[in-house]
Amino acid sequence: MNGSHLNVQSDGEATEAFEALLRYIRDARGFDFTGYKRTSLMRRARHRMDQSGHATFEEYLDTLQASADEFAALFNTILINVTSFFRDPSAWEYVRDEVVPTLLAERNTGDPIRVWSAGCASGQEAYTLAMILAEAMGADEFRRRVKIYATDVDEEALAEARMASYDAKAVTAVPADLLDRYFEPVNGRYVFRKDLRRAVIFGRNDLVKDAPISRVDLLVCRNTLMYLNADTQRNVLSRLHFALAPRGVLLLGHAEMLLSHADRFTPLNLKYRFFRKAPTPGENIERHAAAALLERHDDATGLASIRDLAFRASPVAQIVVTGDDTVAMINQQAETTFGLSARDIGRLLRDLDVSFRPVELRAHLEKAKVERRSARIQDVQWQRAGMEPVWFEIHVNPLVDAENGLLGISIVFFDVTATRALVDKVVHTNRQLETAYEELQSTNEELETTNAELQSTVEELETTNEELQSTNEELETMNEELQSTNDELHTINDTLRERSIELDESTAFLESLESSIRLGLAVVDRRMQVAVWNRGCEELWGLRSDEAVGKLLPALDIGLPVDAVQPLIDRVFVDSDATGEATVDAVNRRGRATKVRVLCSAFRGRDEAGDGALLLMEVTG
Repeated sequence: MNGSHLNVQSDGEATEAFEALLRYIRDARGFDFTGYKRTSLMRRARHRMDQSGHATFEEYLDTLQASADEFAALFNTILINVTSFFRDPSAWEYVRDEVVPTLLAERNTGDPIRVWSAGCASGQEAYTLAMILAEAMGADEFRRRVKIYATDVDEEALAEARMASYDAKAVTAVPADLLDRYFEPVNGRYVFRKDLRRAVIFGRNDLVKDAPISRVDLLVCRNTLMYLNADTQRNVLSRLHFALAPRGVLLLGHAEMLLSHADRFTPLNLKYRFFRKAPTPGENIERHAAAALLERHDDATGLASIRDLAFRASPVAQIVVTGDDTVAMINQQAETTFGLSARDIGRLLRDLDVSFRPVELRAHLEKAKVERRSARIQDVQWQRAGMEPVWFEIHVNPLVDAENGLLGISIVFFDVTATRALVDKVVHTNRQLETAYEELQSTNEELETTNAELQSTVEELETTNEELQSTNEELETMNEELQSTNDELHTINDTLRERSIELDESTAFLESLESSIRLGLAVVDRRMQVAVWNRGCEELWGLRSDEAVGKLLPALDIGLPVDAVQPLIDRVFVDSDATGEATVDAVNRRGRATKVRVLCSAFRGRDEAGDGALLLMEVTG
């Protein structure tokens, strides 16, 4: 029925109605699904619509606006929370044998270890990480150094994860020795150790729009990107790159490849989808050294003076301003080059000529504050009166603390005039070489044409590869959905099995009740067809139950005068509250004449209506 109604809408109408549905969820419920792949997203929404009996997206939107429970059901259907302990065991073996030992070896004893399980669902992945790290470090060291941040957008799943309580089926993948060490049996369930659970912090985080957790050593984000479209994937990967500490490791699902993000991540193990953070351009040694200098506690007498003298004596012009653009430090070279003095310390940078001459600095400073990234301004020429022009390369470096808070900005002016002269000389030489190689131009053009054809072929192959990757992600999404449906079918099957057992028990009880009644008990429906024929009837009339049930009572070859009983039956068919009694002359199964007392009352169904007549027969003489 639903399918025929949906066909009434054109594809365009259905798409627009679906987009309206997504906008409502975003504006009224605070969750933005618009970055998800439309094919799988629409398939999951229609799956829920089929379950709830809705034909069109407009009709379903009306229901969502009126029912908070239905929104929760849709949310759980779209967010396929398929997870388990040690899912994809080979990947977890690589974490245990390679990633964690390397991570610990690269850090000093006592350094904190920060791990992020993004899209943690009901927590099995986060607790798997906890077990692997506790095994590698020992429980005491784990409690002291490790923080595992586990996030998801599903509040119900997070609530379940915080309980850390799982049934026997959920822990089947946990090795027996780990199950004994890290879980406590409580009322037939398995609860993760409370002393280690404190290191696992659960919270809601939307990867698409919420700020990422920072300085993460190991980030696990499996089977999440494959639900997102290409633009949203790029946005999320930028956040994940920012979240990782230098040389931090990212683990993705086996359908997620990062084919076009080599500038941000380098493969560590492609088979199991491990990637290492690639350095961002501008993240140079100078920035990290400045940040470390500002964070370190000055616990040795005289170090501040040495640092001040070193800063003053630096041959490179440098100015340091605070977060509110107040000049904090000027070295001697900067004073000489730009005509500054110690009196300028404490003034706002914008009040000094150096803020806009030789180049406008203020926009670059604002960008460094917002993005917390270094910037280079190249090829800056400054012509001083009566002097040769000078060329600068200016570095604008944000000075941040351990929490990524802005302390100030360092502005360094590198004099590259000599380098520039060398470059000019090289350019001149190149021009001479270009003249010498004019005869090869024709050959170069042919090579360029061939190269263009090869490039076109490469691009086509890359496009095909991207399409295959997208198809692989879609197949993986469908696999997740099938697994979720399989879990639902198992639950329904268990319920049906329980109901079947209850029905068998009820049937056995009714058969026992019929057999226990020594009187003849028969039930006929309104067509006078026999529905019940107990053992008392068999003994009285000599006709087995399988010979009587389903036959018309007047057609049975027994010694009961049905004509004498018929008025009693007709009365209860008319008035379901009526009862009747009569004593009739009959012939029993042995062919002997006997008197039989017949009691008749209505047989009531579930709706209390009379569905038939119940006859009790007793021999009286």
